[in-house]
Amino acid sequence: MITRMPATADSGQVTLLLAPNRALSRRALHRLIWELGLGAFVVAMLAAWQGNVFAPLFALIEVPCFALALGLAWRAGERRERITLDGDAVRIEQVPPRGAAAASAFPAAWVKVQVREGGGHRHVMLVAQGREQEIGACLGDQERMQLSRWLRTWLSGRSGWRGD
Repeated sequence: MITRMPATADSGQVTLLLAPNRALSRRALHRLIWELGLGAFVVAMLAAWQGNVFAPLFALIEVPCFALALGLAWRAGERRERITLDGDAVRIEQVPPRGAAAASAFPAAWVKVQVREGGGHRHVMLVAQGREQEIGACLGDQERMQLSRWLRTWLSGRSGWRGD
């Protein structure tokens, strides 16, 4: 999901917030985990009633494992990227910060937007002065292509590159 943040009046600054699409709220996730856990225990009790005495034990192991897996997948949806374009720089920030390279900046006059194919997906890269950084990794392919078109449009008058 690409959200354009409101800019201050006449600043010429554009800020984009990139985030994965998230279908469940925290409350809905907890409800899903409880319902799946209850279903697993009901099936385990039916299997135990039919003679499989180990089914409830496996359910006690299974339910926390899938609850942990769903929780980790849901938390991965909290990652965001903030891209700020102003008159002289393109800044990329990871929100929340991940590691030492949580923010980077490229001079707007030398940055080039490239789209690369790899692993069955398209990757949007910002390239300048021997450095490159992938942006929009949390987005789907169509959103990445939309992001690359927007960035090329906004950078077209500022970039020193010709023939993009």
